[in-house]
Amino acid sequence: MKKVFFSLAMLFVAGLTFAQMKNVKDARAIVNEMKPDFAKAEQLINAALTNPESKDDAETWNVAGLIQKKRSEKEMENAYLRKPYDTVQVYKSALEMCKYFFKCDELAQKPNEKGKIKNKYRKANAAAIMAERGNLINGGIYYYNQDNSQEALAYFGMYVDVAESPILADQNLVKSDTLLPQIAYYASLAANKMKDFAAMKKYATYAKEDKEFGQGAMELICTALKEQGDTEAWVAALKEGLNKYPQNTFLFSNLIDYYNNNNKFDEALAFADGMIANDPNNGLFTYVKGYLYHNMKQYDNAIKYYKEAIEKDPKLAEAYSNLGLIYCIQAQEFSEKATTDINDPKYNEDQETLRNFYVLAKPCYEDCRKVAPERKELWLSGLQRVYYLLNMEKELQEIESMM
Repeated sequence: MKKVFFSLAMLFVAGLTFAQMKNVKDARAIVNEMKPDFAKAEQLINAALTNPESKDDAETWNVAGLIQKKRSEKEMENAYLRKPYDTVQVYKSALEMCKYFFKCDELAQKPNEKGKIKNKYRKANAAAIMAERGNLINGGIYYYNQDNSQEALAYFGMYVDVAESPILADQNLVKSDTLLPQIAYYASLAANKMKDFAAMKKYATYAKEDKEFGQGAMELICTALKEQGDTEAWVAALKEGLNKYPQNTFLFSNLIDYYNNNNKFDEALAFADGMIANDPNNGLFTYVKGYLYHNMKQYDNAIKYYKEAIEKDPKLAEAYSNLGLIYCIQAQEFSEKATTDINDPKYNEDQETLRNFYVLAKPCYEDCRKVAPERKELWLSGLQRVYYLLNMEKELQEIESMM
């Protein structure tokens, strides 16, 4: 009796397998009709895609991809015949088709019982994917403009993933596709909006050598690494980026801030010197050297390089502001040593020295205001202090009205 039940169970399993593979066969037949019922075909194939008896069969995934391919072709046929058509469905079908054909190819690449690989799907499916890659871009643009970063990333990301897929290995798309860096950059921008730092870093890497998008890509890579807390890789990426793009102020400023915040002043100064040597007329690099000395409390050196930075770049607002700040710091430090006894012969002399520091600070803040009137945080409080201590009542009233 047990043997009979066992046989019946085997027949039942075989029946399930046959039913699911029949779904696959029927779905294929439906999409090859003149007027395919895509909803019915998708219903049949979706059941087969999740059933344990058919989900590991390459043919199941091949038919799933074929359905999407045919759906796209039907919409484009309607467009050609000037009938209503669904553009978004064309994009969706391109994306889903790629996913299904990737899985089909993965399963078809498994050796058979004789250890041989007979992938009968690759050639046709590779051609279909190549034909639809443009719609991956269009889909990405559509969703990016809709501010749907998740969908935009799916489309732009798939465009890049296709280039690396085994199914298209012979196309060498990573090197031959001139659009790849641009689309990879867009994918990383979408990932940035989602705070998906792994994807952001992954796709930006494809664009970091590109002439147009390389600098932005390196900034995104560095941002992702910093957000992921990988300090060592972040610093290495900042250095790599500066070797490629020595004029990039974002990378330079971040690296200098890292050195400064970690009291690695010798390394920072050496790096700043290297940047100045490569571009002697760049005011920012000189400003940074002054900024480092400023934080090291070597004020005379800081003043020297802030002034040099202003000579190289008269619009460098931070240099004016920090120069004024140093004179105020020096005034504060001097006041702590100056005599406060009005009967002391040195009192008047010390007061004049103290006043001169604020006299020096005054034009720095005023020039900063002229250069960057909208950036009040750089000059407003500084001018308020200077005008107050120099007894400039009219000017003080104007400043305080702004505060």
